[in-house]
Amino acid sequence: MKVDGRPYRSIWLDGDGRTVVVIDQTRLPHSFATRRLATVADAANAIRTMVVRGAPLIGATAAYGVALALADDAGDASLEDAIALLAGTRPTAVNLRWALEDLGRRLRPLPAGERAAAAYRRAGEICDEDVAINRAIGENGLALVERAAEGRQGPVNVLTHCNAGWLAAVDWGTALAPLYMAHDKGIPVHVWVDETRPRNQGAALTAWELASHGVPHTVIVDNAGGHLMQRGMVDLCITGTDRTTAHGDVCNKIGTYLKALAAGDNGVPFYVALPHPTIDWSLADGAETPIEQRDEDEVLTITGRDAAGQETTVALTPAGSRAANYAFDVTPARLVTALITDRGVCEASEQGLKGLFPERAEAASS
Repeated sequence: MKVDGRPYRSIWLDGDGRTVVVIDQTRLPHSFATRRLATVADAANAIRTMVVRGAPLIGATAAYGVALALADDAGDASLEDAIALLAGTRPTAVNLRWALEDLGRRLRPLPAGERAAAAYRRAGEICDEDVAINRAIGENGLALVERAAEGRQGPVNVLTHCNAGWLAAVDWGTALAPLYMAHDKGIPVHVWVDETRPRNQGAALTAWELASHGVPHTVIVDNAGGHLMQRGMVDLCITGTDRTTAHGDVCNKIGTYLKALAAGDNGVPFYVALPHPTIDWSLADGAETPIEQRDEDEVLTITGRDAAGQETTVALTPAGSRAANYAFDVTPARLVTALITDRGVCEASEQGLKGLFPERAEAASS
């Protein structure tokens, strides 16, 4: 995707062939800045503090984090310590575990002298694969937007939650990829952007992405979605997911479940877009998904830009008030109209997923 006419990915290898560069998402939308990651500790901190976020990007950053560790010390202890450090940064997104398991499986058998180069090579491949995966998600989801546009006079109104665009992946994104492709194809689309408290990834990141690409959009408070659906102002919902179970339950940013309930009550299709590394084939019931609880200050305060253009953080609640900050919730498969994957669109069920990924069915029966 492009920023001020220049193409960007959300993560890339610097010219020195060693240092990793990421877009600092904590600075958006008010300033566009990058951050250099020179050590595995830098990578872990970037994931933990949400300098980078979004399941696919977390996985890619973790892969490069392993490479950074091995560039300093390629011994067995260094490899295991790096994997353990990165695995503890964010518990919910399954891509993190997938990337670390992939790197560990490939690197452990190698001689120490070959590990760093192999880690950098594999991290780059994971990034390239993610771009291809998300492009395929966009193409598969585009058909749903085109179908909704048939016979319409005005734009297709799509509601999304949190940020599932290219900032959450390496490029293209998941839930936003079909909308970018529809817009580029000349299909009129308008996006209702949930602000997504408490970190405001919708208002800060999704709105910034859409504005940069020229896609018409309107930011709404999180609780407005049901009202819009009741008034017939939403044609379909598309969200991302940080973990999808083998039976089709989806875990996504807190508030997704409420949007799915409202969509079901009002007959609005509710789609979830996901890359296949986000599927947790080991988990059947979404209720077993570990739900991250983050610092209460994210709820008690808010950061923005004041009249003088300076970024500032202010308190929202009375002194002494406490807050619970659950970062994700689980939407049962029964509330999901369909899953949009890189292999195609399927029913949110074990049968639907295994129909697109038959190798998983074969593995389960062997």
